[in-house]
Amino acid sequence: MITVWGRTTSSNVMKVLWLLDELALPYTRIDAGGAFGRTDQPDYLAMNPVGLVPVLEEDDFSLFESNAILRYLANSHVPGTDWYPAAARPRAEVDAWLDMQQTTLGPPVGRVFSGLIRTPPEQRDMAAIAASVVEAGRIWAMVDAKLGDHAFLLGDTPTLADVAFGVHVHRWFAMPIERPELPMLRAWYDRLLTRPPYAKHCAQPLA
Repeated sequence: MITVWGRTTSSNVMKVLWLLDELALPYTRIDAGGAFGRTDQPDYLAMNPVGLVPVLEEDDFSLFESNAILRYLANSHVPGTDWYPAAARPRAEVDAWLDMQQTTLGPPVGRVFSGLIRTPPEQRDMAAIAASVVEAGRIWAMVDAKLGDHAFLLGDTPTLADVAFGVHVHRWFAMPIERPELPMLRAWYDRLLTRPPYAKHCAQPLA
């Protein structure tokens, strides 16, 4: 049995829950992180020394880091499928976008989300938020260009790259910000909304 530790309002937890439902894998979830605490407890730190969410447990195995969890689920439950191709070059392309999400998109969209949604109005640094919106907009423009004529990021079927970026695109369109016109990005987001696991776990009110 798979157990996911993490609160549903975490984008990194959303990734894991979305993929689990896409793969029709049964699991249980335990609230952790944020107001739920737990992440500073010794038993939790034994699973994730960083003290963040999510953590995935399966039998006597545990794993942290959301994109590593996505890779593990694909490798262990649907090996060689379009979600995470077996061939070296298609897999490397998925890996590149997974890394880009963490290192390039994550910081600016995180600053915008935290600044606007989780910071009281009187404490917001609007100049820093505006700068991060511009930075994030440039990255989303790269995604828009990559989509081209494809239904999904890397072709006509979704991969783990869509999961990593998809959790953030809902926030991008839901936040009260001025966004550049990116029609391919918008069409991809609308396409994701038709997938029940995405709508359930990712397209929720911002919190």
